[in-house]
Amino acid sequence: AVDIVDGDRCGRFTSTLLRGVTVGPGAGWMAARLRAAGMRPISNVVDVSNYVMLEMNQPNHAYDLDLLGPEPSFRIRVASAGETITTLDEVERALDPQDLLICDGDDRPIGIAGVMGAENSGINDRTTDVVLEIAWFEPIGIGRSAARLGLRTDASARNERGVDPYSIDTAIARFVELLGETCPELHLAGSTVDATASSLPSPRRTTDVRIAQVNRILGTQLAADDLPGLLDPIGYVVSGDGDVRTVELPSWRSDSVEEIDVVEEVARRYGYDRIGRLVPRPDEHGRLSPMQQRRRALRDVLAGLGISEAMPNPFLAPDTLERAGLDPAAVRIVNPLVAEESVLRTSLRPGLLGAIAYNESHRSTGVSLFEIGHVYPPADAELPDEYEALCVVLAGREAPTAMVVWQQLARSMGFGAGLDQTRVPPGLHPTRSASLVAGRDVAGAVGEVAPSVLRAFDVSERVAVVELNLSVFLARTAKVVQWQPTSRFPSSDLDLAFALGDDVPAERLERAIRDGAGALLVDLQLFDVYRGEQLGDRRRGLAYRLRLQAPDRNLTDADIAAIRTAVEARASKTGATLR
Repeated sequence: AVDIVDGDRCGRFTSTLLRGVTVGPGAGWMAARLRAAGMRPISNVVDVSNYVMLEMNQPNHAYDLDLLGPEPSFRIRVASAGETITTLDEVERALDPQDLLICDGDDRPIGIAGVMGAENSGINDRTTDVVLEIAWFEPIGIGRSAARLGLRTDASARNERGVDPYSIDTAIARFVELLGETCPELHLAGSTVDATASSLPSPRRTTDVRIAQVNRILGTQLAADDLPGLLDPIGYVVSGDGDVRTVELPSWRSDSVEEIDVVEEVARRYGYDRIGRLVPRPDEHGRLSPMQQRRRALRDVLAGLGISEAMPNPFLAPDTLERAGLDPAAVRIVNPLVAEESVLRTSLRPGLLGAIAYNESHRSTGVSLFEIGHVYPPADAELPDEYEALCVVLAGREAPTAMVVWQQLARSMGFGAGLDQTRVPPGLHPTRSASLVAGRDVAGAVGEVAPSVLRAFDVSERVAVVELNLSVFLARTAKVVQWQPTSRFPSSDLDLAFALGDDVPAERLERAIRDGAGALLVDLQLFDVYRGEQLGDRRRGLAYRLRLQAPDRNLTDADIAAIRTAVEARASKTGATLR
């Protein structure tokens, strides 16, 4: 009996009992062919099993009837948490609830479906009765199990690509025919038990093929009546009249599912050498997309600031995110090349901090690096929330330098975002960092790396940092820079020092200064930050230099005094007082 418990993973399962088996050496001609195919002859039963798999692309497995319990039967189910199995290669393997198992009547695992059988049910010298299993398993599940277990076999390689569920009967007959050469008394005991489930692919799959589409893609001048002669000999049955024909897809070609797959077969049968080598002429010449152009411009701006581009490994060690002060939740790689590269990065910062640490260990301090790359924060969906990011790290620099870099990027690229000091990203200095907010969404950060993170990476210098979500910034159309005439009249500098509360971002004060100074302000620079007892608790001093210039006249003392008064009035609304 066969009980398919998880029918979404197994569409068909057959069991055939063969009696009168005598285990011994296989046929000489078969052993020679197996060696030529790179397989080692073992015994007549195993050799026939491997030969049928190679000849008919139909993986199969032979079980010893006496090892299947007093009431032999099969149950096909997924593994339970913590369940283990010892496979034919004598390795005990821990199973996952996503692994599909073949079990006997006592629900004891006797094989990993589509991958490898268990040691406790294999063929031995005393075997006289064999149960032949040939089945169709859902390909993706087999591929995932083989990858997770690190157990890629000839059977799993075929099952994960998809085998023909409707050639099983022919494969059974071929197995019996070949085994009969070395087992004269071999005979079938009853009929084959054949169980199916809802996941079994339909025996008849069709797709419509337009001859106009075939000619458009291949550049040929075929007629619809040419299709049967090209496709029927390889199992693609063409029917219908007119320019649109119905093509029945063969069951052994699971990779053919739609019209373009049939077009590929037409090209192969017609002959690539007859199609020609002319490349279709495009309607327009190739060019960079607007986002690609802005990305190149961004690289030029960063290089112009004296910052070198770095390309760290996108794979991290499991503890690196936590050392960087970030959420350790991440997408983990099932089969990493090394354990130190088993996690997809959720931020560019850890890799660049590692580069700074490496440079410092080689007595190269004060390096400035940037990286543009993709990050992969985990999500509730099957795929992570991947996006493109920019990270700039400046060793030996402090938060004001990071602000200068951000302002240069904003001015050069037309980026726009506000500072929010109430939302400090993890891993950054709690009082010297801020989030960059575009609308209501956090689109970046600016500030310094937290001292605890620097210690974790063995970095002794302060590190200023700028992080941007480029999927947000580059997708926006930058404002066109307006040309401004150059004034022929001299400029005047006005230095103003303000006392401002720690809870008020300096950006708000700068905005107030610009509003107060109006059109006569051509440049604004913060040149000093001061803290002292005379300013009071939780207040700091900010000194700005305003460069003023009129396009049509020399500025008078009255003009500058009026600007000073207007700036002071606007600044007072932020809680700032003129020192």
